[in-house]
Amino acid sequence: TVPIVFRGPNGAAAGVAAQHSQCFAAWYSSVPGLKVFAPWSSEDARGMMKAAIRDENPVVILENELLYGTSFPLTDEAQDKDFLVPFGKAKVEKEGTDVSIITFSKMVGHSLEVAKALESEGISVEV
Repeated sequence: TVPIVFRGPNGAAAGVAAQHSQCFAAWYSSVPGLKVFAPWSSEDARGMMKAAIRDENPVVILENELLYGTSFPLTDEAQDKDFLVPFGKAKVEKEGTDVSIITFSKMVGHSLEVAKALESEGISVEV
C-alpha cells in the first residue's frame, strides 16, 4: 500500500489557457489501485479529504477551481470530527423518480438547476 493523497485543481477555470483546463478524472480513474474523488460541495470536500487521509491507498482529489469561494451549507453531521464520505458509493443530492442524472464535481450544481427546471414540467429528477 502507498498511503498518499494528491489534491489539486482540475477542469476548466476562468482566465487560464487551454493547457490548464483539462479534466484528468478519466485518465486518473483508469489507473489500477488509484482512488479518485471530485467533490461538489464543502461537505463533500471535507468528508472526502478525511477519508483519503485515513485510507491506506493512493488517492487523488480533483477540485474544480470555479468552485473555490463558493459557499455551501454545512450540516452539523459534516462538522463532526468523524465525518467521512465513503469510497465507492454515489451520493444522491436530490431524490427523483422519472430520470437520473449521474455527474460529479461542478456539474452537480448545473444538474440540480436542470432538475429544478424539469420539475416545473412535471418531471421528477434524481441527481
